[in-house]
Amino acid sequence: MKRAIIQRENPILRKVAAEIPKELFGSKKLMQLIQDMNTSLEGQDDGVAIAAPQIAESYQVFTVSPRIHQILKKDTIPLTYINPVITKTSKDKKAMEEGCLSVRWLYGTVRRASRVTIEAYDEQGNKFTQVASGLLAQIFQHETDHLNGTLFIDKAKNIRELTPEK
Repeated sequence: MKRAIIQRENPILRKVAAEIPKELFGSKKLMQLIQDMNTSLEGQDDGVAIAAPQIAESYQVFTVSPRIHQILKKDTIPLTYINPVITKTSKDKKAMEEGCLSVRWLYGTVRRASRVTIEAYDEQGNKFTQVASGLLAQIFQHETDHLNGTLFIDKAKNIRELTPEK
C-alpha cells in the first residue's frame, strides 16, 4: 500500500527509531512494512531510498530502490537493511549534493564519508555486511541518519529551495 511520505514538521522524523525485534523477522507485519516502503518510494521519480520513519513507522529499516542497480551498474546490492549499523567510515570525506523526500524541495551540500561499511539484517534475519563508496555510501549515511532522528538539513550547507520542475 502506498503511504504518504511525512514531512520535516512531523516529530516522528526526530525520534530514534526502534530496532526490529528478532521475532518479527520473516513475519507478515515486517514484509508488509517493507512492501509499503517500496511502494511509497516507487512513486517518487527523484528518490533512491526510504527509511521507515518517513512513512510514519518508527523502526530501524530502510530500503533502496531497485533503480540503484541501474545507476551503479551492479546487481548484487541488497535492497533492504534492517537494524543497520555503520561500522566503519573512511577518513576521506566529500561534499555531496543531497535532497530528501521528507524535506521537499530543499537541497544542500553535506560532507559524508566517501566509503562506509554497514552491517544489517535482511527480511529473514540473516546478518550481512556491505561495503559501499560514492552514491551508495551517501545513501547509507543519509538513511541511517533518518533512523537516528537526524535530517540532512541538520548537517547541510548552502541549503536552497528548488521547484519540482528543476
